[in-house]
Amino acid sequence: MFQGMGRTQQDLLSALLYQPAGMSIDNLASHLAVTRTAIRQHLSALERDGLIVRGDTRPTGRRPEQLYLLSATGRELFPRQYQLLADLLIGEVAEVIGHDNLVRLMRSLGRKLAAGMAQQVVGEEQIVEHMNHAGYEAEVFFRSSGEKEIVAHNCVFHHLAESHPEVCELDLALIGALGEGDVQHIECMVREGKVCRFRLSANPPNLNLDRSRNSRK
Repeated sequence: MFQGMGRTQQDLLSALLYQPAGMSIDNLASHLAVTRTAIRQHLSALERDGLIVRGDTRPTGRRPEQLYLLSATGRELFPRQYQLLADLLIGEVAEVIGHDNLVRLMRSLGRKLAAGMAQQVVGEEQIVEHMNHAGYEAEVFFRSSGEKEIVAHNCVFHHLAESHPEVCELDLALIGALGEGDVQHIECMVREGKVCRFRLSANPPNLNLDRSRNSRK
């Protein structure tokens, strides 16, 4: 949280978190015991980064005071327990539907995720681009034989997959659906690998379908 920020900016954002109606420069200067000039400088930087926004003005009997609010992006800097909720949900789902159905569910989710990323079959380089947009740190690795592998240096579901390895099926289905092929999970971080390594093999064309089409001509 607040990586790279100074203490004053952290305290300023925390103050706005506790005051959802907003705070003025004078309020913040008094609350943080710093000068109004310093508050202005910090507000300018935080507003530029999209962490705060300007709210209403408040009448004072003199010049109206501008109020500053924490933005939705700023709120996301504070801890969230998404991981806890995900653990609970996967655990409950696994108990209710069982292992085999959980595998099918993860594969279905992977295919749906792929459908939202690309409307046509793509190669490994494009697959990696889509994965990186989804939070993976992936790249295409070329073996000495010329074969391509997709190497992910992080596992976006690592904690979940440690407790429920079925979650890895989502990755396999995602890559397989994007590239329309079979996927080998050659190395896996959950199984003590250094990276997650995948090899995509394109499915052969449906020869029976091709023959049936030719027979109609």
